[in-house]
Amino acid sequence: MLFAITLNYIRPIEEVQVHLDAHKHWLVQAIKSGHILFAGPLEPGPGGFILAVAENISDIQDLIANDPFDIQQVAAFDIQACHPAIRAEKFPAHWASGAKAV
Repeated sequence: MLFAITLNYIRPIEEVQVHLDAHKHWLVQAIKSGHILFAGPLEPGPGGFILAVAENISDIQDLIANDPFDIQQVAAFDIQACHPAIRAEKFPAHWASGAKAV
């Protein structure tokens, strides 16, 4: 299952920036483990977006619980689950195995 995760900063940007390097390290580790497919800042806006893959939402919640942004309570996380039904042919099938390629 794919998960769209939106981060919204809930503290002043100066407080967020204190934890940015640790958050980026967490992202790299989660990408290397295969849970996060991509991540980046929202434009414009105070927050970010993550596309992740996992068996269920509790796996994503556990993943987020280790993010310094969550630990330090500088961001709120909105998690939306998606069962892909259709995908671009070049989108890797193993991330959307039930989706029809077009």
